[in-house]
Amino acid sequence: MNYMKEALREAGSALSKNEIPIGAVIVKNGEIISRSHNMCEEKKNPLLHAEINAISDACRILNSKYLDDCELYVTVEPCPMCATAIGLAKIKRIYVGCEEPKTGALGSVINIEDHMPWHNEVYFGFCEDECKGLIKSFFKDKR
Repeated sequence: MNYMKEALREAGSALSKNEIPIGAVIVKNGEIISRSHNMCEEKKNPLLHAEINAISDACRILNSKYLDDCELYVTVEPCPMCATAIGLAKIKRIYVGCEEPKTGALGSVINIEDHMPWHNEVYFGFCEDECKGLIKSFFKDKR
């Protein structure tokens, strides 16, 4: 199964709700544990980014504050808030669709790990063109 494609489906759900189209999927032992998308507009809460939502659901499902045996697939590079939450949850591997050139916090603008006591494995470029295209078209339509 292509987990980034599942994250893209979540991003599509966000887009259909006029949210910034970012999707996230958390996988453990080859099984999707949780999935989500941005819900900031819908719920009127700036904290409800795709990654935060997926982490919250996965922690509840696994009854643990740590997701160290899990992988995260996210369509756009996480912001500082989400990158910190990923580290605090101890998610070891993160697969990113495309860089976020304004607020990316896993290496493109800043690397939050340079300021924290943890280190994640971060891999970029999964379904990159599709992830970039979705986010660019969203903002183009807003301008």
